[in-house]
Amino acid sequence: MADELMVEIVTPEKMAFSGKVEEITIPGVEGEFGVLKGHASLLSAIKFGELSYLRDGRRTHYAVNTGYAEVTASKVTILVESAERADQIDVERAKQAKEKAEQKLSKMAKEDAEYGKIEADLNRAETRIKIAQHVG
Repeated sequence: MADELMVEIVTPEKMAFSGKVEEITIPGVEGEFGVLKGHASLLSAIKFGELSYLRDGRRTHYAVNTGYAEVTASKVTILVESAERADQIDVERAKQAKEKAEQKLSKMAKEDAEYGKIEADLNRAETRIKIAQHVG
């Protein structure tokens, strides 16, 4: 296709994905945003969440951790701490993490110094479970 966009998803350990896509949706810290070929150049911080792209009529989903996205008219480079494709997410581990976080939160006061961290752990586990449901 002429309207393809080059995308690279890079973590400290590996190149999680490199290829041409029709569109990509990124969880920016200012909100989710989509990119098509010809997009204005920008640099955005990425928050933990769901990243997805459309390629050959199929949408692929990733759980990505914090990082940055560099967008140009023909390329998007995603630099993140981690990226798990939906079919690679260990759902049982995510469910255990969710349960552990819920148990810890139920015994804490919101004023507790650890409350925000445990709440973020719960959010990550729930997001990973949701993204894993996109398999198939």
